[in-house]
Amino acid sequence: MSKLRSEIESDYGAVRQVHVRAFGGYTEADLVDRLRGSPGSISLVATEANGMAGHILFTPARVEGNPVRVAGLGPMAVSPSRQRSGIGSALVLRGLEECRRAGYQAVVVVGHAEYYPRFGFQRGSNFGLWCQFDVPDEVFMAIELQPGALSGGGELQYAREFSEV
Repeated sequence: MSKLRSEIESDYGAVRQVHVRAFGGYTEADLVDRLRGSPGSISLVATEANGMAGHILFTPARVEGNPVRVAGLGPMAVSPSRQRSGIGSALVLRGLEECRRAGYQAVVVVGHAEYYPRFGFQRGSNFGLWCQFDVPDEVFMAIELQPGALSGGGELQYAREFSEV
């Protein structure tokens, strides 16, 4: 059973290794390092007796011309040996709760089209949203934490660090 909690400084090395192992490289781990501690960010870990099992990060994003408070989900990683055990789902659900508590009105993600809809995510285009990055429509998704929050639509802008990847 995993324990979910906020990331602390002593987790940084283990979180980095989870991302490296899960993604098979350093891109996402480097992105987490650059985003870590951003004002308004939410960083959660899943720990087990044998160490770090997973990590999820939410950072402020914005919709051009729309004052809605939006968080971008990602990166998220689960150790390969612990994937498909519910850790990722637990991190997403807890993260959405934390985003609500922090006053975010919506969350967006660029991710697996088969995975995120189970949490209520829909194509961003259903809300009139499009992503600043050229990604397929089915992988850019959003969820309203406050009904009607995304009604204005617009272009979603992630934190500048995402453009530096």
